[in-house]
Amino acid sequence: MPSTGTSFDWAQVQVAVPRPSVRLPGVSMAGFRHHAPALVDIAMVPHPSVTLLVDLSEGEAIVYDAHGQRGSVVIGLIPGDLRVAGRGVGECLQIRLEPAAAAAVLGASAELSGRVVSLEDVWGRDAGRAEDRLRAAASWDQRFTIAADILGRRLGARPPVDPEVAYAWRRMLTSRGRVRVDGLADEVGWSRKRLWSRFRSQLGITPKRAARLVRFDHAAHLLAVGHAAAGVAAHSGYVDQSHLHREVKTFAGITPTAVAAAPWLAIDDVAWPP
Repeated sequence: MPSTGTSFDWAQVQVAVPRPSVRLPGVSMAGFRHHAPALVDIAMVPHPSVTLLVDLSEGEAIVYDAHGQRGSVVIGLIPGDLRVAGRGVGECLQIRLEPAAAAAVLGASAELSGRVVSLEDVWGRDAGRAEDRLRAAASWDQRFTIAADILGRRLGARPPVDPEVAYAWRRMLTSRGRVRVDGLADEVGWSRKRLWSRFRSQLGITPKRAARLVRFDHAAHLLAVGHAAAGVAAHSGYVDQSHLHREVKTFAGITPTAVAAAPWLAIDDVAWPP
């Protein structure tokens, strides 16, 4: 990804989060409203989730990808270049789906890995109807309720991924990516080959790459709160600082120093409280 641009001012952004009563398992939501007198342009930093960005702006869409596609999008694991930009007032609902939830909500999570596609390509006409309902809502509380209803119906309409696959993903999260695939296979009672195959087919990413993504995410957040790269490398299980540098370049396309200043990470503790 290109430079994130450190001049972005989060003071221009209002952030809304849903009440506990409308939260769904495997789903996190946050609403953003910005008022920028000058043009802003920031890049996303990869996160271990499949993400829906629902553009609710009344004017020009504020979400776009490297190919110039604008409007609501679905971002697979290990996304391509995606940016949020605009001038004036813009609104966006961001929904993070754990991969197991994404498989049910989207029905195509395995095909989305490494891609950014329009929401319409995934949901068809339902995408436009969902946008209209969300845009017409009088408050973020109403929008979260509407989104939970839409997602809840989809969560219940498809069978979940294998329990062994879901368990392996949760272990990656709790270990912050520091877990061996062979050990996971033993824990779930599968062969390494079977875990690799089922995980890849259902979540769209290999277990090893998933663990690397989770480890990168943990390291990126440590960098964002001011920890030195050398300490982050040691704490996150990288061989050395050079190893951390290579992994950050692989996933974010920028240096650890640039990740530390990334505007997208600066608001995480507000938009995605534990």
